[in-house]
Amino acid sequence: MACGSRLGAVAQVEKNGELLSIMRKWIVSVTLLGSIAAALFFLVYTVDFLLAGDAKSVTYLQTFHRIDPGDAANVVGGMAEVLAAILGIIITVASIIVQLAATRYTPRITDMFFRDRINLGVIAYYIVAAVFCIWITFSIRAAKGHEFVPVIGVVLNCMFMTVALLLMAPYFTYVFYFLQPESVVTRIREMTIDRVTRVSDAPGDLADQQENVLEGAEQLADVALNTIQNKDKIIASRSVDALRQLAVEYLGRKGDLPQEWFDIGGKIAADPDFVAVTEDKRVEMSREHTWFEYKVLRQYQMIYSEALNRMRDINYLVAIDTRYIGEAALEADDLRVLELSIKFFNTYMRATLNARDVRTAYNIMNQYRILTEEIIRADRAEVAEEVGSYFKYYGQLAFGMKLSFVTECVAYDLCTLVETAHQLGSPAMDKLLKILLEVDKEAEAEVQETSLRGVRKAQIKLATYFLLAGEQERAREIYRDMQDERPDRLRSIRSELLAIDSKDFWEIIDRGENFDYLPPERKKQLQVFFGWFPEGKMG
Repeated sequence: MACGSRLGAVAQVEKNGELLSIMRKWIVSVTLLGSIAAALFFLVYTVDFLLAGDAKSVTYLQTFHRIDPGDAANVVGGMAEVLAAILGIIITVASIIVQLAATRYTPRITDMFFRDRINLGVIAYYIVAAVFCIWITFSIRAAKGHEFVPVIGVVLNCMFMTVALLLMAPYFTYVFYFLQPESVVTRIREMTIDRVTRVSDAPGDLADQQENVLEGAEQLADVALNTIQNKDKIIASRSVDALRQLAVEYLGRKGDLPQEWFDIGGKIAADPDFVAVTEDKRVEMSREHTWFEYKVLRQYQMIYSEALNRMRDINYLVAIDTRYIGEAALEADDLRVLELSIKFFNTYMRATLNARDVRTAYNIMNQYRILTEEIIRADRAEVAEEVGSYFKYYGQLAFGMKLSFVTECVAYDLCTLVETAHQLGSPAMDKLLKILLEVDKEAEAEVQETSLRGVRKAQIKLATYFLLAGEQERAREIYRDMQDERPDRLRSIRSELLAIDSKDFWEIIDRGENFDYLPPERKKQLQVFFGWFPEGKMG
């Protein structure tokens, strides 16, 4: 609860800071433009006043308050029309830009535009100024005996008109800023999390609030999907990141929400993502307080599927942000949300393998492994073991689909997990080691164990780690698993591992590290490991 309050306070401070920054820019712009116009006017007026033949009949400022009805009518007569015209221009330009942005990104832009306080304030100012000008004009009387000139009103009307003209430049700048895709994405996220904050402060109508929050997640996903179709990577990335920020901020506020908030009923029960699941599953999500995170991750699933084989960078980013959500859940001790993140990682892997996108699978596995390392560090051995079994499943599935490089990636990632578990003294280590040794064993025995060189390399690398750590028995367990391996394969693997001298791969890749690299102290252990094989076998 304290975390949620701090996040809310930080968000409010940021929002107030942004508003103050905008107001400062407006004040500077209006002051600068107004000062230039005023200086030019008084310069010209002073010259004209000094050159006027009757300059001594009036003082320098009497011109501004000696106004007869005819002068007043001439001054303010057309101002109301000008103000109305300016308002019409502003509304027309803004409407066109808003409609274009709404069509390209999300229809919610229109609602956001007319809810924004600055937009409403500017439009209200022009309306008030125009109406004021009309009534000032109406109040001027020129009939003899009934002459009346509202001098203060006329001067004030001129000031209204001046400010109206000066506001046009900074306001149009603000409109373009407001409708920038990055600003739209940020505002949707802020509006959505603000609604969650309001629920914790004043519950009110929870059904409406739930619907609004769901709509916010969907709108961010819509922006991402539309920009993927337009090949706009920057905006798609901002939207994907905004969904992650929304989910993480929500996790921080979750403890402040009433129990009724987590019930799936009313309007959100009719949402397609919840209609598609069974009643038992909806009850489970309500009980485990995970319906909103499920909704966000479902949006990620749609974005991921849309980006497959089209914008790989978005696939990587979805995986990275799913990892961040899982890590936030781990930090908040919300194991149900962590399990959801794992399920969606599995879903990404299935979709990637079906699309036969090896490069994406390679990078997705990298993020999945990093999340699993954090799980091990958090002393969640049973969860790490479960994830390890998923690694093995997708590695074997990939090999059955003749995507053997994915299987090799799985083996190297499992090798890293075993090393991490050993370093941290995690009880998950032995189970993960067993899983690694089973990666190259096909369930239906259609492919022989000896056919996966990359998997064997990963296992041998792990053996050198155990030998260096003084864990000879575990290294021998790896030896026993491959003691029937063909001699020529063992010799070639040894030669390849000894030949790699650079830790960095020679191409630009996300992982950066060469799978086959061994530091010098571990290369020395290769001699020990291969020395266990019969001398005739190793040559």
